[in-house]
Amino acid sequence: MLLKALLHEGRKRLAVSGCESARLDADLLLMEVLHCPRSYLITHDNEELKERAIVRFRDLISRRSRGEPIAYILGYKEFWGLPFKVNRNVLIPRPDTELLVETALKFKQVKSVLDLGTGSGAIILSIKYERPDINALACDISDAALQVAKENALSLGLDVTFFKSSWFSDIKNAKFDLIVSNPPYIEENDEHLKALSFEPVGALISGKDGLDDIRIIAKDSRHFFNPGGALLLEHGYNQGKDVRNILEECGFNEIKTLRDLGSNERVTYGFFE
Repeated sequence: MLLKALLHEGRKRLAVSGCESARLDADLLLMEVLHCPRSYLITHDNEELKERAIVRFRDLISRRSRGEPIAYILGYKEFWGLPFKVNRNVLIPRPDTELLVETALKFKQVKSVLDLGTGSGAIILSIKYERPDINALACDISDAALQVAKENALSLGLDVTFFKSSWFSDIKNAKFDLIVSNPPYIEENDEHLKALSFEPVGALISGKDGLDDIRIIAKDSRHFFNPGGALLLEHGYNQGKDVRNILEECGFNEIKTLRDLGSNERVTYGFFE
């Protein structure tokens, strides 16, 4: 079977399945199978493919047509210009989360950073990549997620301390200049959960209003700041006001919410004296 014919077949199958990025995803999957750049698909479109490659490509197309995210199929996702290993034990890093990293890097005097619920490690590793001088720590309740994060740190050559903890439960006698987190913030009955069925539910849902974990983090973080430390949180597009109120109730000051690329309120921070 010719390369161009197989590629056309894959694109068509994905389009029929409702995949909005059918053309791109089919290209990426064939690039994965053939271990080639995208330009190869154009310059070698009349190449006769081996049966093994055809079978594997069709298998990957089937997985994608069932809704499995392309990042899980490929096993990696680019974030902050860096390649991160991902699997179904961790959330797939989203472009909107880069605002969290961008904001964290604006705190120039920061010497120590803690990332709560690190998942793949994308946030803390991106910060460490830009600020190699900082003392970077990150925790997660999931052993499987921590393993992914450690592998990403190793592949990127970045020195970050990872450890197991449910938020602050296993942190003793430590203080930080900055605490960052992209915690679960989806409401338990949110209609968008259907589109996230392949991702770890524990990293997504946080009570009826989606704010249970943010409340815990805001309250407990107060014991872990150096003077003038800051808490930086990602949250849902419609939760900005509620998060500001939570931080204010917990004694934070200079509270501010920033908007993402879609002009949605996405990141809120505050300082604690």
